[in-house]
Amino acid sequence: MSWLRQAKLLPHEWFFGAFLFIQWLRLLMAVGLLDRDALLYFALPLANVLVIAWCRRRETNLRWQLRLWFYPVAMNAVFFTMNSAVLKVTPHKCDDLLASLDRALFGATLSVRAQAIATPALTEVLSFCYLLFFPYLVVSWFYYAWRGLPLLRKLMAGMFTIYGLGFLGYSCVPAGGPHLALPDEFTVPLTGWAITRFNALVVARGSNGVDVFPSLHCAISCYLLFFDRQHARWRHRLYLLPCVGLWFATIYLRYHYFVDVAVGFALAAFGLWIANRWEKRAAEASELQSRTHGREWAKELTWAPSPLPSPHPMGRGCPSGWVRGHRLTQPDSTGQNA
Repeated sequence: MSWLRQAKLLPHEWFFGAFLFIQWLRLLMAVGLLDRDALLYFALPLANVLVIAWCRRRETNLRWQLRLWFYPVAMNAVFFTMNSAVLKVTPHKCDDLLASLDRALFGATLSVRAQAIATPALTEVLSFCYLLFFPYLVVSWFYYAWRGLPLLRKLMAGMFTIYGLGFLGYSCVPAGGPHLALPDEFTVPLTGWAITRFNALVVARGSNGVDVFPSLHCAISCYLLFFDRQHARWRHRLYLLPCVGLWFATIYLRYHYFVDVAVGFALAAFGLWIANRWEKRAAEASELQSRTHGREWAKELTWAPSPLPSPHPMGRGCPSGWVRGHRLTQPDSTGQNA
């Protein structure tokens, strides 16, 4: 197993890679090797391994960038094909299970209870907050890429750990959400204006139909909010209120159950812990490596010089074996230079 230690994989490469491998195995058993989705889930980890190996061969900034940006590409490839891939291995959606947990906790799903405060103005505002998730995510990638490779590595380490675990949740507990699964329970329609209609269109066309448990809207937005609190306070202050609005919108707009949101927040906390732990360990490893190299450099530079000044006119005041800062060869036991 030494090759695993030598690979020096980042946390998200383990977690996202594990999701791809598990889903590929499930597809292999359900539909066979030559199924289109099975081929996709075989090709993605293979491509990932090649990119990582290419980066490890000679670690340049360009190769690291390609290694990190592989994951947004892979995430989108997986997300938009997930409906068919998931339903091949988990053919029945789990909305009844998720709704039953809400009812056990609150007597009814929170989305049903939230219709008591529904107004067109509130729907418009919360639809705007929900839509902000997409630009916030993409801008965050490019902002931290601009801030430098170490911060981008840390960002991706936590974020795609969350995506890997979240996609595994989509695969094992597929659901459509209250607005699709429980339409008869709602008596108050959600009406608004242009932003409400645009958000509804984006969700209808952009959802893959199984992206409910856990709420990655909550998980990723919470992760980014507290990542910004550590590294870009102005972004944290700017997005704080819209982010809280987004969390409330997931329930109010009838996209998620309470349990989805709760698990999403737990994933955000885990992603932040992973990112900070990885950063700390990377810093410790770098410091240890610097100390080791420093000791080796010092051994090369000096060899126990005599405390007496050299009588050589060119080396007055220098330790024996040195002339004006330049190392001479070490004298042998006879006093001659070796």
